[in-house]
Amino acid sequence: MKTIKDILEDQKDVYVIDSTSIYKNYVPFDLSAKHTDELNLDLTDAEKFEEFVENHLSANNAKVAFGGYLERRNLYKRSETFNSENTEERNIHIGLDLWIKAGTSVLSALDGKIHSFQNNISLGDYGPTIILEHEIDGVTFYTLYGHLSLESLNGKREGQLVKKGEKIAELGKAPVNGDYAPHLHFQIIKNIENKKGDYPGVCSSKDLGFYKENCPDPNLLLKIVN
Repeated sequence: MKTIKDILEDQKDVYVIDSTSIYKNYVPFDLSAKHTDELNLDLTDAEKFEEFVENHLSANNAKVAFGGYLERRNLYKRSETFNSENTEERNIHIGLDLWIKAGTSVLSALDGKIHSFQNNISLGDYGPTIILEHEIDGVTFYTLYGHLSLESLNGKREGQLVKKGEKIAELGKAPVNGDYAPHLHFQIIKNIENKKGDYPGVCSSKDLGFYKENCPDPNLLLKIVN
């Protein structure tokens, strides 16, 4: 039987946001703690953060900024969702972020069905989120799409079939997307256990081994960087 890595690498021409923005128009985006500390970047102001993203895109003549898989960030320090007195700090990002304007179409990566969806409303969380279930060559896995618009959840139902490249949502603005500059958090999940409408997108150093294994690099599927 093929491994999930084999299956992801076998897929071709996969896009999860407006496919007119082809990958040659993408630019890497570094939000690691080291880099944002050097820039003295205020990550708590979504409006300034969005301006920073727009300036990065403009300076690189790009349409989409991408990055973040296994990146250690300071972005989550402001929220008790990731920093509580009783748990280890979660600051390692285990999905891929695609930074582009609110309202941009979000596409299903592959054929599948809606596994679950919900609005995760805590500060710094996903906001509106959709999780799809896929089965290829006898292997079941999931893709998560976070930081969507509220309207993206309208009319959705569990089990609803979706096709590869089908529009399933739009990106949300800061007031509903967890208070971030607009972007898509895209994540692949092997075993979702009993979770619905939500799955950790950031982990602690202690749990990194588990999540690195359970959430493969999304670039295996998207192939933004070969």
